[in-house]
Amino acid sequence: MAIKDISFFVEDVTFNLSQKQKVRDWVNRTVREEGFKRISELNFIFCSDSYLLEINRQYLHHDTYTDIVTFDSSEEENVIAGDVFISIERVRENAQKFKVSEKEELHRVIIHGVLHLCGYLDKKSEDKTLMTRKENEYLQKRSF
Repeated sequence: MAIKDISFFVEDVTFNLSQKQKVRDWVNRTVREEGFKRISELNFIFCSDSYLLEINRQYLHHDTYTDIVTFDSSEEENVIAGDVFISIERVRENAQKFKVSEKEELHRVIIHGVLHLCGYLDKKSEDKTLMTRKENEYLQKRSF
């Protein structure tokens, strides 16, 4: 059964996500393991640094480059909905910086956005530690 509640878009960058259905399945499993009933609508928008910088400035009033911005649009309790903007340029640069594959870094950023929608924070040191632990946990649970 194809899951249509997770969509992928590209803005202002050349990019094609491979294994889309496996990513959908992995994200859905993660959300269920975190105690949510389902995903009503989740959009991943892969974009350029400049595109995401504009989002960051306009909506969050941050004048900095980032790899991800997540907007939660959930209206029902225990149901995930939102938009996750991911800078492909930042992912590529961070993969080199952290000496991991681009695929590994992209999956980390994808699951990071999902975990934000599940309620995890990352501003304080202890929150960041928990977020990283959860990212690592779900990265190990991938079947692809």
